[in-house]
Amino acid sequence: MWRSIASNALTLFVVVMVAAAGLLAWGREQFTGPGPLEQSICFRVERGASLSAVSRALEEQGAVSDARIFRIGADYSGRADALKFGSYLVVPGSSMTQILESLTAGGQSTCGREVNFRISVATSEVVLRELDPATNRYVEVVKFDPAAEAAPADYVDVAEADDIRWRVTLAEGVTSWQVVDALKRAEFLTGEIAEVPPEGTLAPDSYEVARGADRAALLAEMAARQSAALAELWAARAEGLPYDTPEEALIMASIVEKETGIAEERRRVASVFVNRLEQGMRLQTDPTVIYGVTRGEGVLGRGLRQSELRRETPWNTYVIDGLPPTPIANPGRLSIEAALNPEETDLLYFVADGTGGHAFARTLAEHNENVARWRAIEAERGEAEAGGVQD
Repeated sequence: MWRSIASNALTLFVVVMVAAAGLLAWGREQFTGPGPLEQSICFRVERGASLSAVSRALEEQGAVSDARIFRIGADYSGRADALKFGSYLVVPGSSMTQILESLTAGGQSTCGREVNFRISVATSEVVLRELDPATNRYVEVVKFDPAAEAAPADYVDVAEADDIRWRVTLAEGVTSWQVVDALKRAEFLTGEIAEVPPEGTLAPDSYEVARGADRAALLAEMAARQSAALAELWAARAEGLPYDTPEEALIMASIVEKETGIAEERRRVASVFVNRLEQGMRLQTDPTVIYGVTRGEGVLGRGLRQSELRRETPWNTYVIDGLPPTPIANPGRLSIEAALNPEETDLLYFVADGTGGHAFARTLAEHNENVARWRAIEAERGEAEAGGVQD
């Protein structure tokens, strides 16, 4: 009898163990396998939220199949207490383990709202955007110029939220004075700026920051990136260039930056200036004259006068030989590359061609023909504007 009972007990034990192993395997598959989510969502973890509340919300929004399995998996992996406040993009088919990794990794939120403070040559603007989970694209909510208008209510209402991502974007060709002037108006930053950084030493780029970040520290990061880029590109420069130092190459890059916004033209524009330097010709470029007038403090906002073209300043390349003493803006990486690896051409002149690009020439006669065509285009446009004709 006891032998029969023992045999039955052993059988029951084996059955239970097999069932437990099967349940464990099923739970592991549920935790690591593809999840049920069919459309991306932006999932928010509230500050101080419990694992129980988060797991229930994930199940309610269709991101996990079973809140209990998510909790058990979090406990088993030792991350039950590691949830980080913020908003997180959960894509279709995300497994529970992938979702848990995202919600406990920390750092900036991966979806939700973003404020991008964009500093460009003509203006600076604050842009509030929100990620559309379905398309994984940001949709603009509000935009304003802090130098010209008060922050709109739509921005003020959300600017204090903890899960907003903050970004400062510096466009190519902005002067150091313009950068400092704009950063002083960035209310989400803190700290004083002791002095304007040397012209050309700030890298045009996009910088992710935290609310309350120090302005001086951000400028230091901009300078570090520009220094690193210049050192890297100087090491890979073409042979025989008319620059003795990386700083001279940076001056040339800033001129190229201000002369053309077309990426495909930069190396050709650089070749013109290199050829002129090598032949002992003056650079004769308007952006350097403008810098001599404004010293980089704002935009001239009008055409140059003949008196300004004749006025001698350290930057007026119509009257000085060689390069000006400093850059005239902060050039981007592509312009630095162009200055250090220009096209090999015999071009000496260029002028606007009416399409946003330039017409290049080898001789003064060719250049004069291009100039005449450009003047005719200018005249036609002037008549059209005077007659109220619109594109």
